[in-house]
Amino acid sequence: MNSVYSGNITLSIFGESHGEAVGVVIDGLPPGLELDLEAIKIEMDRRKPGTSKLATPRQEDDAVQIVSGVFEGKTTGAPICGIIFSKDTKSKDYSELKVKMRPGHSDYSGAVHYRGFNDYRGGGHFSGRLTAPLVFAGAIAKEYLKSYGVEIGAHLKQVHDVEDISFIDLSKLEDEIDYVGMLEALRGMRVPVLRESVGLDIEKVIVDAKAEGDSVGAVIECMAVGVKAGIGNPFFNSLESKISSLAFSVPGVKGISFGAGFTFADMKGSEANDPYYMKDGVVSVRTNNNGGIIGGISIGSPIVFNVVMKATPSISKKQETVNIQTGENVDLEIVGRHDPCIAIRGIPVMEGVLAIALLDAYLEDKKWD
Repeated sequence: MNSVYSGNITLSIFGESHGEAVGVVIDGLPPGLELDLEAIKIEMDRRKPGTSKLATPRQEDDAVQIVSGVFEGKTTGAPICGIIFSKDTKSKDYSELKVKMRPGHSDYSGAVHYRGFNDYRGGGHFSGRLTAPLVFAGAIAKEYLKSYGVEIGAHLKQVHDVEDISFIDLSKLEDEIDYVGMLEALRGMRVPVLRESVGLDIEKVIVDAKAEGDSVGAVIECMAVGVKAGIGNPFFNSLESKISSLAFSVPGVKGISFGAGFTFADMKGSEANDPYYMKDGVVSVRTNNNGGIIGGISIGSPIVFNVVMKATPSISKKQETVNIQTGENVDLEIVGRHDPCIAIRGIPVMEGVLAIALLDAYLEDKKWD
């Protein structure tokens, strides 16, 4: 089914952007985990709209109502259902979009696929609002992963033409890096970047695009530290496959790469390989070009991947489109509230995606014990 992820854990997301609620059912989680509700709220707050001039002004508190699977503060092993009710919808802003297709959006493909019965308001079931349930599921997955010593974080590697340094660059330094402290610091930033000065440039790019009625694309780089060696599988169930499958479920994601990614094309084998050495009795690598995964299986170094998120397609600039009711070519100027850069709120989403994939892989690994 199109809204179900099935592995060692199963996720089923539901709802539409302007419907009564969105939510998720999570099945397959082990019992006995005490949920940190405040930590979950912090994750939800990182993604929720209306928090700054860099995001849509839509006001939603994104509070999750847990209606099953948790008793006396701990997971029971039964399916967890989390519901997030919507409060600030302005559906009239989307009335003409039933027949006028937004370029770059799912309006046309969705209308054809669902024979015209799709909910087009705010993007309906295709909306980025459906990432709120993914963040909730990811927050729970993060709680489980902490028991394995795994921490996850991300930053904006690039927004339009402004670039930050990468996690891979840091791995080439000879200095010891406090990755956990660095990831904690990133989670507290409004614009998470590794070089502080870049954050101001990114803010300007986004604000300028918004003032022009436009939007900008971005690259999010995500990392998990503390992942033990041996997690994952080769071929169809590889760690990259799990992460990629979930990442491409996020609206706006159009590309993914691991470690050095497409720059491998510029490298010779002597440059691309990550030399092994022993450190405190543990096999380690000098560099991390492969992003912590070889043969679909973790090698013990940080898991690193990049996703490209395209510029928000809903912009107020005049665009060419068609009226599918009359068959005419028409112009469209979109009204409503939209993110000038969806990657800002996409960061906790991608962290959640990584957490879900890693938890799924850890549960798979436990079958060998």
